[in-house]
Amino acid sequence: MHWITIILIGIAANLDNLGISLAYGIKQTKIPILSNVTIAIISMMVAYVAVVSGEVITSHIPNLLGNFFGSSLLCIIGLWTIISSKFSNKNSSNKTENIDKDGNNIISIREAITLGFILSVNCLVSGIAIGASGISAIWTVISIGFFSVLTVGIGSRFGLLLNKTFIGNYSITISGWLLIFIGIYEMLD
Repeated sequence: MHWITIILIGIAANLDNLGISLAYGIKQTKIPILSNVTIAIISMMVAYVAVVSGEVITSHIPNLLGNFFGSSLLCIIGLWTIISSKFSNKNSSNKTENIDKDGNNIISIREAITLGFILSVNCLVSGIAIGASGISAIWTVISIGFFSVLTVGIGSRFGLLLNKTFIGNYSITISGWLLIFIGIYEMLD
């Protein structure tokens, strides 16, 4: 079992969640536990569909080629994440600023559904790469769900404090480097 990869994918897929929830924490917008779990469930569903799709895509080619394809795709996604973070000013936080439609500084379950789909986009592409690499869909999805709840909870609770840290300022870039590391690790494994 690829436990290190599964844990690192869970972390990398949710560093955006940390960045967004930090922004909400700074604005004192609360993300209740049910909304947090809703975001995690959506991320898990999207990741599962993506991982299974990656498995199906590569089921007709040799394992070695599928693993190379998936690992290379992870490296490319990581590189793209790093490059795009240099040219965008918190692009994903701009998309999520207007989620709190009623302006009550609480992300409701309905608002969390929208936020969950926005945040799960990165699970889609990396999930396909993970599936192509032959890594367990179930454990990957559980890891993504666990770290989603954890990062959103930490970010929204400690927004003002964590936003000033290295992780808060560079969460997207760190996510990209983690994906590259995972891709190289899986190639060599």
